[in-house]
Amino acid sequence: MEAYLARTESEEKVGGVVVIHHFPGYDEATKEIVRKFAANGYNAICVNLYWRESPGASSDDAAAAARASGGVADDQLVGDVGAAAAYLRALSNSNQLVGVIGYCSGGRQSVLAACSLDLDAAVDCYGAFVVESRPESTMTSIVDLLPKLSCPLLGLFGLEDQYPSPEQTETLRKLLTQHGKEFTFHEYEGAGHAFFAVDRPSYRPEVATEAWGEIWKFYGEHLAGKK
Repeated sequence: MEAYLARTESEEKVGGVVVIHHFPGYDEATKEIVRKFAANGYNAICVNLYWRESPGASSDDAAAAARASGGVADDQLVGDVGAAAAYLRALSNSNQLVGVIGYCSGGRQSVLAACSLDLDAAVDCYGAFVVESRPESTMTSIVDLLPKLSCPLLGLFGLEDQYPSPEQTETLRKLLTQHGKEFTFHEYEGAGHAFFAVDRPSYRPEVATEAWGEIWKFYGEHLAGKK
């Protein structure tokens, strides 16, 4: 299936990152994020989660078809992320450590993947419907899976967001604490949904820059070295 890969030029063993695209789809802005990870010393890959919906069609048409059906089924998502993680670990310069990051619906899917697969670090960028379900959608609550979280989790949220709202983020915080999981949350004033999205009016450069700093620190702690 279709995927976008960017590799660091480093000859040293490095960690890998599976990038999960947002609900709008497998777009150029997401591919730029993949390249950003490679430029900062990681191998990275983004799978086109909507490819099966319209094989051979444009990314926009495939995304429209997938969104109309409510998005990607959870078991399919887990399979695709697992295959992407295995691909990264098979690269000649892999240190066998793999993290996942997702934006919007991908934030929820990042948590889902980390609860379903053996991963080393997960980043949730304003993922909604982790602690509640979205009507007429594949985005159901994954509260029951949280005890299975396999790795440290970094959560990055805007205080002006409603999906997830600050109250939902607090619920997630309490549940992770209850289950004894390792996590760090950062909530930013003056930011709503999609504050990382450079091609949308919601972009908040100062907040995004600060949040990227947290990502580099987090992955530096959990994806460096050897497994």
